[in-house]
Amino acid sequence: MNDEKKDDEFELNELFAYEEKASRIELFVRIFYAIPVYIILVVYGIIASLCIAIQWIIILILGKRSKGLSDFIKGYLEYYVHIISYFSFMTDKRPGVTPQKNTIYEVIEEEKINN
Repeated sequence: MNDEKKDDEFELNELFAYEEKASRIELFVRIFYAIPVYIILVVYGIIASLCIAIQWIIILILGKRSKGLSDFIKGYLEYYVHIISYFSFMTDKRPGVTPQKNTIYEVIEEEKINN
């Protein structure tokens, strides 16, 4: 096998994949880890909500979206999805406290493409 990856090849990590093994210690760490993450998530959510309202006004007046606002809102949604998998006990892999770049992909089934 060729270990070198081409530019068009990438690895996907499923955030909500089933993991049988679970750490008991991580359950207690989660409690204390949730405090700073929750504060950041709430502040980020308030700012994202303001961006959504501003985006709505921009679309209403100009008829197009602001790239910067869209990127900020997308960043909040990606952070939220990444955090929710950890705090819903789906994984023991601890996410960063501060938002990090995560990309969410949608799998398009071939049946939908052909219709």
